[in-house]
Amino acid sequence: MSDRNKPPVIDNPWRALRQYTDARIGLGRAGISLPTSEMLEFQLAHARARDAVHFPLDVDRLLEELAALESPQLSAVAPLRLHSQADDRATYLQRPDLGRELSPASSEKLAEPDLATDGYDLALVVVDGLSSSAVLANAVPFLSAFLQDLGQERDDWRLAPLTVVEQGRVAIGDAVGAALKARVVAVLIGERPGLSSPDSLGLYLTWNPRPGLNDADRNCVSNVRPAGLPVEQASQRLLYLLREAFRLKLSGVGLKDRTEEVVVDASSDNRNFLTH
Repeated sequence: MSDRNKPPVIDNPWRALRQYTDARIGLGRAGISLPTSEMLEFQLAHARARDAVHFPLDVDRLLEELAALESPQLSAVAPLRLHSQADDRATYLQRPDLGRELSPASSEKLAEPDLATDGYDLALVVVDGLSSSAVLANAVPFLSAFLQDLGQERDDWRLAPLTVVEQGRVAIGDAVGAALKARVVAVLIGERPGLSSPDSLGLYLTWNPRPGLNDADRNCVSNVRPAGLPVEQASQRLLYLLREAFRLKLSGVGLKDRTEEVVVDASSDNRNFLTH
């Protein structure tokens, strides 16, 4: 075939594997460069990832959706709006330490008399993190599935009021959990967006939350999104970790996620969703 009759884009045989992954493989080439279509797709993905980091979370909408959740275990107190010590997005990105601490006003809000109790079993904390789109798309669907699974597992869980934290990092859940006297805190947070996953939600569970803990004290369930880990499976994993945390009185490196070693038993009389 003469050069004049050659196609402008040379396909890559690895391209067939793209049906199994979102990774950028088998892109082909045009001369010594990427095909124009692949370059444009890369630029679009990069723009979506940047938007996920910088676009502000629609907190009012999220609070309305959280308030509409139905579960007998939910607190009668309306979801609370909190803020970290990072005043704005630029500060949040440059000062991760400020994103781990509650603002004075938020600390005072959690100390109000109507929240004073002997403590809770679980505090659920929704944090914008590094992807507001992940939170808006996945937090409420996940919580809907999780609250249903939680009620089937046990009907006497004491849940703290739901909280939404702006400009927060994972560790801010420790401050919220400690203020509410929760035995366990579960943080739902927008994960750092990748070029194929700008909408990934992360779940971080910590036993006995308190300031000063680090990532070794937490368990993580990541990539919760329609194209990743479905909310139903993520809910079952978090509930398994929650049960094990209460059994072992710990979380983190000492608590192993063994959900792949167990099976769902839908016919169980005690309605436990996991059984060996």
